[in-house]
Order: sequence, then C-alpha cells, then structure tokens
Amino acid sequence: MLLATLGLAGCEPSRPQAQNAPAPPPKVTVAKPTKRLVADHDEYVGRFVAVDAIEVRARVSGYLDAIHFKDGQLVNKGDLLFTIDRRPFEAALAQAEATLGQARANLAFAEADLERGQGLVRGSTITQQTFDQRTQAKRVAEASVKAQEAAVRQASLDLEFTELKAPIAGRIGDRRVSAGNLVTGGTTGSTTLLATITSIDPIRFEFTMDETSYLRSRRLAGEGSARAAPGGLPVKLKLIDEPKFSHAGTTDFVDNAIDRTSGTIRARAEFANPDGTLTPGMFGRIQVPAGPPNDAMLLPEVAVGTEQVRKFVLVVDADNIARPKYVTLGPVVDDQRVITSGLDPEDRVIVNGLMRARPGVKVTPQEATAASNTSAFSGGEPAAN
Repeated sequence: MLLATLGLAGCEPSRPQAQNAPAPPPKVTVAKPTKRLVADHDEYVGRFVAVDAIEVRARVSGYLDAIHFKDGQLVNKGDLLFTIDRRPFEAALAQAEATLGQARANLAFAEADLERGQGLVRGSTITQQTFDQRTQAKRVAEASVKAQEAAVRQASLDLEFTELKAPIAGRIGDRRVSAGNLVTGGTTGSTTLLATITSIDPIRFEFTMDETSYLRSRRLAGEGSARAAPGGLPVKLKLIDEPKFSHAGTTDFVDNAIDRTSGTIRARAEFANPDGTLTPGMFGRIQVPAGPPNDAMLLPEVAVGTEQVRKFVLVVDADNIARPKYVTLGPVVDDQRVITSGLDPEDRVIVNGLMRARPGVKVTPQEATAASNTSAFSGGEPAAN
C-alpha cells in the first residue's frame, strides 16, 4: 500500500507556485511652493501696561460719607467717586468769609481815618507821627484783607476737595475703604488709598529686544537718520490662547539705553482696545518687522520632515521618483513655513502622504488644489508665481 501510494503521488501533475504581485507606487499629493511678499519679523514676549494708572487719594481728612460707583465699573473723566463729610468744611468756609468781612470793615475805617488825617496834618492839628500811624494802620488793614481772601480761597478748595472725581476715563478697581471710615488726606505718604483707576483704550505693550534686533528696527524705521526714533513700525500681537497674530498696533517708544546686564533694550507698542479685552498685566507675544518685504517661497508645515538636526522636503522628479532636498526654514506665516534656501520654485513637493513615500522610491503624484496667494504679515500684495 505504501508503494502504491507513492506511485499515485508521482503520477499527479506538478502545480506552478503562486507569485506575489508587486505593490503599486504609493499615491501622494504634490504642489509647487507658494510665492508671496513676506516681511521678516522677530517675536518677543511681553506684558500689557496701562497708558495711565491713577491712585485715588483724598486731599483733605474727614469721614467718608458716600461712595458713588460700583467696584470694577467703567468711569468717565469727572465722574463723582467719593464724598467726604462736607459740614466741617462748610463751617470753616463760613468762618473765613466772616473774618474777611471784618478785615474789609477795618480797612474801610483805616482808609477814612487816613483821609481825614491828610487835611489835619496840613493845618498842624495832628502831628506827623499820628498821620504816619494812620498810614501804617491802613497798610496793615490791606494786608489783613489779602490774608483773609487767601483763607477763603483755601477753605473753598478744601470744600471742593470733599468730592473726589475721576481724573481720567478707565476702569476703576474695588473700593479700599467703606463709607463711615476716617480718611486721612494731604500730600504725604500716609494718605489713605481709596481706589485705583487704569485707562483701557488705548493700551500699551512693553517688551525687550536684543541689540541686533534693535539695530534692525532702527534702520527700518529711521532710514539711518540720527534724529529718527525707531517708532511707528506696524506690529501684530496674539494672546496666549490665540492661534494667530490678530491684533494690529504700532511701536511708539524705544528706551534711550541698552541694559548692560542683560544686553537688551526696552520697547513699547500701542494697541486699540475698544472692548476692553486687553488688560494690564496680561502676557502676549508680539511680532516686530525686521526688514522690508521680500519675495519668499512657502510650504505647508506638514511637508517638512526632520532628519536629526536637518530639515528636508521630498521632491518628485520627472520620473516620479521621490528625492530629498535639504532646506533652510524661515518663520511661519499664515500656517505656512517660509523656505529661505534649498528649494526651486518649480519643484513638485510632496505635501500629503509624506509618511508613505521613501527617498528613491517611485510614487504616484496627484496635483494639489492651488492655494490662493494672499499677502503675508507685511500686508503687501501677493507676488506672481
């Protein structure tokens, strides 16, 4: 039976072995670099500061009578904020006015007495000494009137100071003293702090730049003029929770000396803040132009690969073979990366399917939909491809 089985097996015809079919080239999406007019810029982190910040303190001492605002509300310049008990100051003003009336009466008597003495001294009715005494009494009465007039003005000011009004428009903080408390006024450092007010529109943003960046900004803003200040540059800003630089402003100040310790210089920009979103003390990131706009090539960020410390893109040649090209990257503009060197404008770069392609391997390229050429950070017109 064993021999018969082997014989039957030997009589069966041989079957050809199945061969694995080669895999088709991977499909990738290719696109040419986008050409735009882009301004190079530097980025810095800084804080917002108020244009004006005021501490509301009383000029006169007294008991706080009333508070005329709600904590945190917006106030206009001249709005009534606090009232100090006016009664003692009204009494002081009335007393000063009464004293002034008495001084004016004394002056009138002294003037009349002196006028009578002028005729008597010529007739030798009174002595010259008596006449001089009447003259001196008139002068004393005139000085007394001036002193009492000053006292009335001071009493009027003190009465006016019992009403504390907003010196600027802005947002007021919370009240530091409740009504009924004794408030210490004056011009010394021991006065009572009642509240603080900060302006909100416009608002400033302070940051520091290094010496090299300062020189670039100086040349860009001043065109080499010794008198020109590096201000007036258009800048953009984003908050820590924003993906794009959507707030536009201008630089308005650069300090007059570089800090010897850090090698940086303080700068400032101003932004409109009509809705009050930007608040003093808030962090942000600012973009400052570092040069005039130039033509640049841009690619989507996903098209750039990393090989250790080098950056590369995969370019599809005429034979549909993926070839690596090592490139130098610039800043990110509108979610696209600026390519400063290593790429030609007519290169077909793989922008989708980079993980499926391999250097030296044939691919099946598909042209991507052309992206619209819009102006970049500088706000210039798009350059032609």
